[in-house]
Amino acid sequence: MKVLAVITALLGFLGVALGAFGTHGLRGMVEPELLSVWQTAVQYQMFHTLVLLSIVIAGNRHATSRSLLAISGWLLVAGSVLFSGSLYALVITGIKSLGMVTPFGGVLFLMGWLVLLFALIRVVDAEQAIGE
Repeated sequence: MKVLAVITALLGFLGVALGAFGTHGLRGMVEPELLSVWQTAVQYQMFHTLVLLSIVIAGNRHATSRSLLAISGWLLVAGSVLFSGSLYALVITGIKSLGMVTPFGGVLFLMGWLVLLFALIRVVDAEQAIGE
């Protein structure tokens, strides 16, 4: 969980930095529709960074679900890299075919959420078993 925590913090840092760059650095340099693509990448990255933060906290609290939480976290990290990363690269390079990578990131996001569902069910079951 320690490595996942560090990566979560880095994704949050990069999300803020890339959001600011999109707002202040790209305005006037790229078409408005590409700024919207950039903003979508930032929003998905930041949203999933908050989920990752929750996963790290839960993973440190709930040993019974730690492995599932870690798998979920790594799927969300990979999803962020592929989804948001491909959109950032598309905007910066103008290579539209990079958009073909984006759905793979979306699938990894979905897989991460499904694994998180199973992890949370395990957490709730464990807490009910000990009367929390």
